[in-house]
Amino acid sequence: MKSTDSFIEGLPKAELHLHLEGSLEPEQLFDFAGRNKVDIPFRSIDEVRAAYNFANLQDFLDIYYQGMNVLTTEQDFYDLTMAYCHRVHADNCRHVEVFFDPQGHTERDIPFQVVIDGIAGALQAAENELGMTSKLIMCFLRHLSEESALETLDLAEPCLDRIAGVGLDSSEVGHPPSKFINAFKRAGDMGLLRVAHAGEEGPPSYVWEALDLLKVDRIDHGNRALEDSKLIARLAETKMTLTVCPLSNTRLCVVNDMVDHPLKKMLDNGLRATINSDDPAYFGGYLNENYRAVADALALSKEDLTTLAVNSFLGSFLDPGDKAAHIKNVTDYAGEFGAID
Repeated sequence: MKSTDSFIEGLPKAELHLHLEGSLEPEQLFDFAGRNKVDIPFRSIDEVRAAYNFANLQDFLDIYYQGMNVLTTEQDFYDLTMAYCHRVHADNCRHVEVFFDPQGHTERDIPFQVVIDGIAGALQAAENELGMTSKLIMCFLRHLSEESALETLDLAEPCLDRIAGVGLDSSEVGHPPSKFINAFKRAGDMGLLRVAHAGEEGPPSYVWEALDLLKVDRIDHGNRALEDSKLIARLAETKMTLTVCPLSNTRLCVVNDMVDHPLKKMLDNGLRATINSDDPAYFGGYLNENYRAVADALALSKEDLTTLAVNSFLGSFLDPGDKAAHIKNVTDYAGEFGAID
């Protein structure tokens, strides 16, 4: 019988919750800082790694935004994105839907066009070279104003052929989804899909707001939805996808220990949960590391892992025909190893 680890390695899968800026490895940070002559408060890669050790979301965000400062040219964004694509392709990821934070760059006077040209160029190259497809999602920083989000939509308008949707990230508590009703309505009117971080640190009411006020097509995280039975029923009935990030949850102390992670409860309640890496350079693992972590801690079966991989394609923004083809690949693979009947 194929071991769980090797089964995970070969399992076709998609990643739906990945912040490109959060894939900035310590070595890249040092490299980009040197070539761009950006001062950083670290004397070695080991000091960077030590700084990547934090206790909560805000501590993480502080170093995350500091790391952004080394990204200044189109080549930086291209190299960052391409490195991620090669890494996740090694995990047998067939499709990615990635976030980027334009406000974190435009507020540093990096032109929007520089950012998107670098990222989109790499995603196209990854499709050409690796056969891995992608969608790009532009996130609003929720600690900034809705006016800033609307201004970012203005900047994005000439580039809508390369942007599939909008998202909402950064500090959750104190910045409810309702703060961005107008920005999300406008994004929808522009033909963009909508996702939002909700129910990571914020309460179940934030998930309700994301659904009812922002009209999202997908919920990022959603852990705390399990505190509300009516919300569980709503999510199950509507087949709303949750992009769950296990290693992130434990590193940010959203979950105290992986054995307490709610992922298995999500599956048992019929929720369309998926596994993702969030900010893998900071949280200690890419896609397969997240699969392995929950498989070990929660004693997930190969059938559970197959369901999670199928969910990753069901919850994607691919066309129905492409979804069906990927899901067939998953079920054919699982069938070879007796993971499904």
